[in-house]
Amino acid sequence: MTVAPSLGDPRTFRAGFDHVRRNDPRLGPILEARGVIEFKPQGDPFESLVESILSQQLAGSAADAIIRKVRALFPGGGLEAAAVGKMHPRRLRGAGVSPQKLSYLKDLASRVTDGRLDLASLSTMPDDAIINVLDEVKGVGPWTAQMFMIFTLGRPDVLPVDDYGIRTSIKRVYRMRDLPSKAAIERLAERWRPYSTVASLYLWRSRDEES
Repeated sequence: MTVAPSLGDPRTFRAGFDHVRRNDPRLGPILEARGVIEFKPQGDPFESLVESILSQQLAGSAADAIIRKVRALFPGGGLEAAAVGKMHPRRLRGAGVSPQKLSYLKDLASRVTDGRLDLASLSTMPDDAIINVLDEVKGVGPWTAQMFMIFTLGRPDVLPVDDYGIRTSIKRVYRMRDLPSKAAIERLAERWRPYSTVASLYLWRSRDEES
């Protein structure tokens, strides 16, 4: 079984940092100013997907509150597929889970428990295959799959073209009149590949520091 490279390896992250800094005259100075950040992909795959679903279309504080309430329903706060699948919908609704997200959680849990979704195998799959596999889960689209690949698997070349934070940061850094299109972001990413994730992390961070 071959495990794909991860930005959790400091050597891989450093290689990506040097590559982006060297190849992008606009983003390079931002990397130099901030230095090599500490990045540690983390989280159980199932728990990460549950939290991503719960966080969809919510501000950070609201999402965090619901995640805490949902975790409080389970012993030790752990989220396991079998337990989530068996949890009474009324209790999840009482924790703030919308009917739509409840259906997403139940679908995810059922796919994991019956073996249709083997989360352990994702670490050996190419990025495109991961997106295709996760896209079969209700409520898990490309953006959620990309966040999973970045923050749980540490994949080095993920480009979340639809992420609003990435688009607004690119607009500012590259002094664009309007938010960039998907095609424009992909053209920029030609300078970053195969380390688009590193560029994305610094774009997010620069936006947070400016706000």
